[in-house]
Amino acid sequence: MLKPLAGYVLIEPAAKETKTASGIVLPDTADEKPQEGKVLACGDDLVEEGKTIKCPVKVGDKVVYKKWGGNEIKVEGKELLLTKFEDLMAVVTK
Repeated sequence: MLKPLAGYVLIEPAAKETKTASGIVLPDTADEKPQEGKVLACGDDLVEEGKTIKCPVKVGDKVVYKKWGGNEIKVEGKELLLTKFEDLMAVVTK
């Protein structure tokens, strides 16, 4: 597995929906990428201009991130997302 550098979080995006709640099967052309996933690893706190920015999430959290944030990478055949702390928008709570 990867260990993100300071200021980054490694996320496993949620599987994209292939069916709506009412049972309609979505075609591949409706390829809207999910904007939420599970945190797999957190980088160290980021230090910018003398200020420390702590990682806002922890491993296992389900998060929502910016639509165009982060970089998609492939690790051991899995599609993952490496994103900055600032690209995270929310933690999904129960």
